[in-house]
Amino acid sequence: MDESLTEIRHERSKKDFPKVDFEDGEYIEFVFSRAKVCLLMIWGGVVIGLILVLFGFLLALMGQEMIDEMGMKFLFIILFALLAAAIIAGLLATKIYQGNKLIVTNIHVIQMVMNTPVSTSINIIDLPSIEDASFRQDSLLEKLFHYGTFRLSTVGDETTYTFKYSDISPRDLKEVTKLITEAKKKVKKTADA
Repeated sequence: MDESLTEIRHERSKKDFPKVDFEDGEYIEFVFSRAKVCLLMIWGGVVIGLILVLFGFLLALMGQEMIDEMGMKFLFIILFALLAAAIIAGLLATKIYQGNKLIVTNIHVIQMVMNTPVSTSINIIDLPSIEDASFRQDSLLEKLFHYGTFRLSTVGDETTYTFKYSDISPRDLKEVTKLITEAKKKVKKTADA
C-alpha cells in the first residue's frame, strides 16, 4: 500500500479511536460491535419494565378506593422511582453495549470488552499469533438475527478470545482470515531474509 495512504488511514484511525494507542503505520481494517438486536433487546426490556410498573400502579389504584392524600403521594414517589430505575438501567446497558468493540488493524486485533461501567478489559493480539478465527451460531435467534460468537485462538499458550453477540458476516470472517494469513506471510518473509 502507498505510504501516504497508509499515513492517512493511520491518522484517521487515531482520530476515530483516540483511546487506542496505534503503532506507526497501523490503521483500522474492520470494527465489529455487538449485534444491533442486542440494543433492541435492551430497550424492549425497558419498555416491558415500564409497562409492568404502570400496570402495577393502576392495579394498586384500583384496589385502594380510600387512599388518602399521603398514600397517593407515596404511590407516586414509588412509581417515579421505579420508572427512573428502569430508564437508568436501559441507559447503563446501552453504555455497556457501546463499550464492546473488536477492532482489526493491519497489525493487531484489539478486543475491548465492557461488562459493567467500571469493569472493562482490553486484549491486544498480534495478527501473526492467531492460529484460528471462527464464527459460531448456536440458536435459532442467532440465525434469524445474524449474530453469534466470534472466536480467535492463538498459537503457543492456546488462549482463546471470544466476542459474543457479534454481527460478523461470513464475508468479514473471510477477510479477517486473509489479513491473518498475510501477516503470517510477512513475518515468515522477514524471518527468511
